[in-house]
Amino acid sequence: MRRKKPDYIVMPDARAAAGESLFDLARKGFSCALVVDGRHAFDEVPAAVRSVGLRTAVAYTQDMAASPRLSLAEQCVSIGERADGGSFDDAYLVLAAAQSAGADLVLLVDSPLAADVDFVGMARGEGLGVYAVDADRVVAGAFGGMTPAWRSCACATGLVRPVDERSWRRCPSCGGIFAAHAVFAAQETCPRCGRHFRMTSRQRFDLLFDAGTVEPIDDIDEGGDPLAFPGYAEKLASTRLKTRLSEAVSCARGRIAGMPAVACVMDSAFFMGSMGRVVGERIARAADRATDEGLPLVIFCASGGARMQEGLVSLMQMAKVSCAIRRHADAGLAYLSAITDPTTGGVTASFAMQGDVVFAEPGALVGFAGRRVIQDTTGETLPDEFQTAEFALEHGLIDAVVDRASLRCTVAALLALLGSGAKGAPCAVAGPDALARALQDAPSAHELRVMEERGTSAVPSAQAWDAARASLRAHRILAPASRTASHVRAASDASANSAWRSVQAARDTHRPTALHYLSFMVDGFVELHGDRAFSDDAAVVTGLGWVSGRPAVIIAQEKGATLDERVRRNFGCPQPEGYRKSMRALRLAQRFGLPAVCLVDTQGAFCGKEAEERGQGNAIAENLAYLAGVPVPVVTVIVGEGGSGGALALALSDAVAMQEHAVYSVLSPEGFASILWKDRSRAPEAAAAMRMNAYEIFEMGIVDTVLEEGEGTASENPVLAADAVRRYVERKLDELCALDPAELVARRQARFAGF
Repeated sequence: MRRKKPDYIVMPDARAAAGESLFDLARKGFSCALVVDGRHAFDEVPAAVRSVGLRTAVAYTQDMAASPRLSLAEQCVSIGERADGGSFDDAYLVLAAAQSAGADLVLLVDSPLAADVDFVGMARGEGLGVYAVDADRVVAGAFGGMTPAWRSCACATGLVRPVDERSWRRCPSCGGIFAAHAVFAAQETCPRCGRHFRMTSRQRFDLLFDAGTVEPIDDIDEGGDPLAFPGYAEKLASTRLKTRLSEAVSCARGRIAGMPAVACVMDSAFFMGSMGRVVGERIARAADRATDEGLPLVIFCASGGARMQEGLVSLMQMAKVSCAIRRHADAGLAYLSAITDPTTGGVTASFAMQGDVVFAEPGALVGFAGRRVIQDTTGETLPDEFQTAEFALEHGLIDAVVDRASLRCTVAALLALLGSGAKGAPCAVAGPDALARALQDAPSAHELRVMEERGTSAVPSAQAWDAARASLRAHRILAPASRTASHVRAASDASANSAWRSVQAARDTHRPTALHYLSFMVDGFVELHGDRAFSDDAAVVTGLGWVSGRPAVIIAQEKGATLDERVRRNFGCPQPEGYRKSMRALRLAQRFGLPAVCLVDTQGAFCGKEAEERGQGNAIAENLAYLAGVPVPVVTVIVGEGGSGGALALALSDAVAMQEHAVYSVLSPEGFASILWKDRSRAPEAAAAMRMNAYEIFEMGIVDTVLEEGEGTASENPVLAADAVRRYVERKLDELCALDPAELVARRQARFAGF
């Protein structure tokens, strides 16, 4: 039901035109004033209030507990932990403090609440007077001297409303209390701390689908009590009456930014979203309908697991839905799985983790066995962050954590990139600009309501998409880097050979990294994390994006541009999980017929005990074998160091280019000198012996092209270098995408057979 606009407005009291003193307020009959001043704008206010005979209360936060000003009040009311945490701007916390103090007057000092129509209206509904300090005016004090004037924040006569539980929401994380419409405008998230509240299936559909396009497709309600479990039928009936839901999942067909799709939304309000026969049947039928109509599928998962009252029949739904998902995948259609709070048990162990892309909302509980079960079984004390969305991301189990503000545009982008129809059919939204227009032209029902209340035509999802498109550009290096000691040393050393100079240039900490090149080459980049098994290796970046308007899979080895980033990314040396992440990206490329673009910049695969235990060699071997036969175009550019098999794992490609000061070798020159000559100091000699210079490698036929970096190196010409890489990749994709897949693979294998 659409909420009416507030039927009251904040109007300045005509009597306050000249400013009123505290003495004037006391004569109006107020007895107790609550002073609200989180910024200590006027420390003398509590004393001034007492001086005119008003009982004085002061709202404070715990970090202000030692303030001398509190001793000037008869009563102090705590409204939070920190003054900068938003408590003093929280309408409901201030109202609650006034009620606790028995105040009939609220004095706002430097507070945005003075212009908050909800706060003023509800305060008036509770019989409170609301005044704000007017720092631009002064009036005579009660006992001489001049003090700030006060202006009324009264509402127009009769246009007030009382506080009721339907008009406010309390956040279980930060304790803040907010206007219900403010929480609604924030897509059911806390305006202060960002906590994602649980949503109903109706709210999900309103948030996801274009307004007016939702067509419910639920067509089964019966047969959900296969064991005739005692009391279960009655419990089902009462739950349906209470929640106004027929079951724990609702399914619908609609459009997302103009692209048709089928969506299923599980609702934790109904038996905690547990999966029984009706739930499994509904999702399986929705998946089959999506398959029959050649549409992508989106499932919002929220479940406590199997429904115990249905026994093994509940367990069989894991298999039933998995079969339907497989039929959908075999038709070449995209399936996106969105994990919401909570998602556990059999749902996690089946369709929740079977998506082509799996993402979760921040803070969502995701796991198989319950926390209490694990602790009781193992006796371990589990960390607070265990089984959260962020925990799953860190351990490579999901592709991304997507906040609700970005959810609709992320889903739309993924559908556009993976194809909104059957494999081989043209995508309904071709390119990032078209997607931005589609989001603007087809807002969701939720967005229409927010826009109406705010009196704006700005579509939130379109704004979020523009912000997402701009995020990668933050990695651009737009100003030439300063010349480093390595530059000066290489330039001045006439005896230094070209191969060794390239080694120094490739290792230069100022040299642009892969993300710099992606920011110039890829638009609408959606990063995908993790190997779905163990971890997310930050040394390898994978994702989807548009390259010259063409959807593509991106795989890049990233060193990091700062020291902290280099440490986090292991200095660009991938672990086995990084190569398994790249394998996931390549499989995605094959499934949807997308070209792959690889950027190589690594000293080599990480050498370590744990990497060997987890199969470093196996992971590289799997990449090589897969690249040898993947029937999509693959273009690789070596933009820095190309070290050994760790680099080759992304370079068994249809086209391979090197920047002129990049290097490519069987191992590092220091390693070569140490092994063959037992003398690491002979590294420059080793670089020359291995012919690591790009032009020499080109002459050997190992790379197809050398990309010039301008006068100096890419460190000094980052924009020119990025433009050269972009133009090469675009040209090669145009050539290779025109080839038949079988011919493409044959040419690739013949190329490497010649070495």
